[in-house]
Amino acid sequence: MNAPLDILVIEDNPDLAANLVDFLTARGHLVDAAGDGLTGLHLASSQNFDVILLDLILPGMDGIALCRRLREHAGKTTPILMLTARDTLDDKVIGLEAGADDYLVKPFALREVAARIQALARRAQAGIAQVELRVADLCFDTATLRVTRAGREITLPPIPLRMLETLLRASPRVLTRGEMERAIWRDAPPDSDALRSHLHLLRAAIDKPFPLPLLRTLRGLGWQIAAPEASGGADDGAAP
Repeated sequence: MNAPLDILVIEDNPDLAANLVDFLTARGHLVDAAGDGLTGLHLASSQNFDVILLDLILPGMDGIALCRRLREHAGKTTPILMLTARDTLDDKVIGLEAGADDYLVKPFALREVAARIQALARRAQAGIAQVELRVADLCFDTATLRVTRAGREITLPPIPLRMLETLLRASPRVLTRGEMERAIWRDAPPDSDALRSHLHLLRAAIDKPFPLPLLRTLRGLGWQIAAPEASGGADDGAAP
């Protein structure tokens, strides 16, 4: 069985959007939806999704402009499956040149959408399997799960390790509490303040033995890992 994915559906046709959300949710995925381009851009830029389903014709901002903004300005590499009724070669080329990863012409079978989503997610995972994530002298090898700072090896429990990967992939962006909880526990975060406890363990491992802190808490906003010169604010040690 395929692992559940975080999927964003940006589609202004309410019936089609509802069908996609219901079908994908029934298959175990976590699905958010936006009915216009501006809302879709905000969600896609501010949250981390595994795959985005993007309609070409949208109110507010069309799919081509949205796709370009995500790639060129937001720096997002999230796989994008473009959905459209336009089926000419020129339309497909324009979509792909804007940054879309795949193209599906309406009307389509929902099973094909699901298959395309899984293929995009597998391709993306394969592409990051050997990535070395690095901020300043902190390094995380995602293939071996080896963490080092200033050449010193650091051992982390599974949840702080996943938190570290999430923060490094987003760096230097600040992640909110909701984004962190969703990345670690998906739609079932624990009732206790487990997030703060695990972040305390992470901070103790990657920062306390070293002169410069990289993990910062920005009051009322969230957390980030960033080199000192890239930090957007001071670390006050308080949870948002």
